Amino acid sequence: MSEINKELIITSHPTEVQIALLEDSKLVELHHEQTSEQFGVGNIYLGKIQKIMPGLNAAFVNIGSEKNAFLHYLDISPTTRMMNEFVKMVSTSSKRSLSAIEKQPTVGKVGKISDVFSTGQSVLVQIAKESISTKGPRVTTEISIAGRFVVLLPFSDKILVSQKVKGNPERKRLRQIVSGLKPKNFGAIIRTVAQGVSAEDIEKDIEQLLDRWNSMVDKLSEVVPPAKVAAELDRTSVLIRDLLNNSFHAIYIDDKDLYTEVRNYVKAFSDKDIVKFYKEKEPIFETFNVARQIKGSFGKIVTIKNGIYIFIEQTEAMCVIDVNSGNRIKSSNSQEENALQVNMTAAEEIARQMRLRDIGGIIVVDFIDMNEAANRTALYKRMSELMAPDRARHNILPLSKFGLMQITRQRVRPITNIDILEKCPVCYGTGKIKPAILIIENLENIIDFLFQKQIENRIAIEVHPFVYAYLTKGFPSIQWKWFFKYKKWIRLKENNNCHILQYKFFNKYMEEIVLWDSQPEKKIIET
Repeated sequence: MSEINKELIITSHPTEVQIALLEDSKLVELHHEQTSEQFGVGNIYLGKIQKIMPGLNAAFVNIGSEKNAFLHYLDISPTTRMMNEFVKMVSTSSKRSLSAIEKQPTVGKVGKISDVFSTGQSVLVQIAKESISTKGPRVTTEISIAGRFVVLLPFSDKILVSQKVKGNPERKRLRQIVSGLKPKNFGAIIRTVAQGVSAEDIEKDIEQLLDRWNSMVDKLSEVVPPAKVAAELDRTSVLIRDLLNNSFHAIYIDDKDLYTEVRNYVKAFSDKDIVKFYKEKEPIFETFNVARQIKGSFGKIVTIKNGIYIFIEQTEAMCVIDVNSGNRIKSSNSQEENALQVNMTAAEEIARQMRLRDIGGIIVVDFIDMNEAANRTALYKRMSELMAPDRARHNILPLSKFGLMQITRQRVRPITNIDILEKCPVCYGTGKIKPAILIIENLENIIDFLFQKQIENRIAIEVHPFVYAYLTKGFPSIQWKWFFKYKKWIRLKENNNCHILQYKFFNKYMEEIVLWDSQPEKKIIET
C-alpha cells in the first residue's frame, strides 16, 4: 500500500487563519484559528479557585474566560501539591528552579478536592477542552509542554514511551537518551515520531521545551491571577509538529509573514524544503479545490456516489449518522452483497466526516442491515482501519443486533459547522414569493420604466422556459402586444438557471440591468 500524499493549505484573513489538510487531494481536516482566540487547548493559566463544589467533587476556576473553568478531582495530577509549593515559591522569592522543590505527598486517585484546594487559592492549570455550548473550559493540573519528539512533564519523574514505538531495543534506547537529558523533577512522554531519531535531535527538542518552560516561570513570577502564562503553539504549528513526516508533500501559504514564520519553524526540525509561498491571483482554496469540497462536505445530507448518501444529525451530547443506499442497487448482486458494498463505501465517508467536522462524544451509525455475521465483522474491521489515522482518541464497538455501530471520539473543541446554504435570489430568504399571476404585471412595470423613464432603446429579458413559452405563444402573443404598445421590439431568451418567477433584464450592450425589488411596493432600477 503506497503512502498517502499529504498537503497543508493555509489561507490567512484579518480575523482568522484557515487550515485545510488534504490526503491525496481529498479534504480530511479543516481548522479555523481565530487571531484573537485566547482560551485554546494547551494554554496554561495561573487561575484562582472561585468556588469548591463538594457534591461534584470539583472546583470552578477563574482564568479570565467568560465562564469559569471546570476542574474535576479526576483531572488533578498526583503531583499537584508539589506544583502548589512551586507556585508559592516563585511568587514569594527569587527562586525559579524546579529542582529546588522537595517531593510532596501525592494526591490519591480517590479523595476530596477540598483536601487539595481552598477557595481563593492560586492554581496553575492547563486547558484540556475548550468551551463547548454553555459549558466553560475544562482544565487540568497535569501540566505538559508538547514538542516534536518529546512531551515534557514538569513536577513528574516518569519517562513513558508511546505504545506505537515497536521493539524493545528502540524503546530502551529512547528511554536512556531522555533520562540522561531531562532535568530533575521533570518527566517525559516520548512520542511515536521519535522512533529512529538521533540523540542530538531529541536533545535539541528538549532544550526548546525547557526554554518555553523558563519563559513561563519568568512570567509566572510577575502576573496576578487570573492570567495566561504560556500559550500552546498556534494551530498551524501544532498540525505541522504532529503530522509532518515523509508523506508530507507540501505546505502552501498565501500570507508572506505567516509563510516566513512557518518556514522558520519547519527548518528547526526538518531539512525538507516543503513550505511554498502561494502568490497567484485566484484564491488558494479555489486552486486546490478546497472551497468546492467544503460546499459538498457540510450540511445534514452528504452525497457520496452512485446515489449513496448519509444523513448527519448533531445534538449536544450525541451525533447520529444514518446510511442510505439511494438508487445504489446491482441486480446481479444479492441484497446482502449490495448492503455490504453500500456500508463499506459509507464507512469511508463517515470516518472522513468525523475528522473533518471534529465530531466528538458519542456517535451512533445506523448502517444498512446485514444478516451475515462475517459481513458485520468485515465492516467493523474496515471502520477500525479507516479511523486508525485519526489523532483523536476513539473507541469503536462492533455492530449491535439492530445494525448500529457505537463510536466514542475525544471531544476537545466545538464541532465544526459551516453554513453552506445560500440565500434564495427569488424570496431573499423569507420563504415567500410574489403571486405567480402578477409576474406579467411586474415585467410590464419594469419595461415601462426602462422605456419611458430610463430611455432605453432596446432591452432583452431572460426568463424561465415555462414563462418564455407563455409570453410567446399564440398571435398576438404578449411579446407582440408589448411591441405594439411601445413600438420597440423586446427580445426574450430562455434561461434554464432562472427560477420559474425569476427574470433578468439587459440593455442593448447585453449588460445586465440590476433590479432591486425586495419590497413588493418599491421598484428601484439602476444601471
